[in-house]
Amino acid sequence: MPIIRITSLTHPGVEVFSTLTEAQLRRDIEPGQGIFIAESPKVIRVALDAGYTPLALLCEERHIVGDAADIISRHPEMPVYTGSREVLAALTGYTLTRGVLCAMRRQAAPCITDIVKDARRVVIIDGVTDTTNIGAIFRSAAALGIDAVLLTRTACDPLNRRAVRVSMGSVFLVPWTWIDDIEREMHAEGFATAAMALTDDSVSIDDPVLKTTPKLAIIMGTEGDGLAHEVITAADYVVRIPMAHGVDSLNVAAAAAVAFWELRQR
Repeated sequence: MPIIRITSLTHPGVEVFSTLTEAQLRRDIEPGQGIFIAESPKVIRVALDAGYTPLALLCEERHIVGDAADIISRHPEMPVYTGSREVLAALTGYTLTRGVLCAMRRQAAPCITDIVKDARRVVIIDGVTDTTNIGAIFRSAAALGIDAVLLTRTACDPLNRRAVRVSMGSVFLVPWTWIDDIEREMHAEGFATAAMALTDDSVSIDDPVLKTTPKLAIIMGTEGDGLAHEVITAADYVVRIPMAHGVDSLNVAAAAAVAFWELRQR
């Protein structure tokens, strides 16, 4: 087990945890590969169980024989960087809440057909850029029986460090990939589409037709403006969550949880 004790922020190898931006991590740091950062032993274990490959670990020294011991034993060839809490906080920019970070290799995005072939309920995240909302949607999707998550290219990367942390590792539990043409690609896979929006011709989320639709793709929009007009008009259904007390809408993560539960496969 290669233990590397660091005392400065410029130690070779630790830049992946500190100076590299999310965009730089996604780019080809290694030929044909990208990297993401998983935080906390629990989340790292979920990623390992899902088949992700660890590249390096950063943790407080006490965790080497503590919370991170089983992670290290699973991959004894992995370099482990360690140092004082003060050095690690200065390196990462914040005090590590769980004391452990792991740089991991990204996997190639699967094709839509492969991840929805046996699916009955999927969610399409269109243009949501808030990392906290992305993580929360994934956590609800995993908990409430969504079979797959599809994201438009304008949505936030699910392997963003904060999104992974908020999801509590759920981004590794639900298959996901990118989608370019919602209606064409979903109809090709036999799905009806349901755009979550407040319009005059929308149907209530408890409409029996929605619950009995064999294959349904639930489209969630951005935090501020919601779904674009063309997305709404192209959808097979426009669906609203009835509101009370003059409230016009829910946060997208809260709305997603309601939609997943109400439209779940019976």
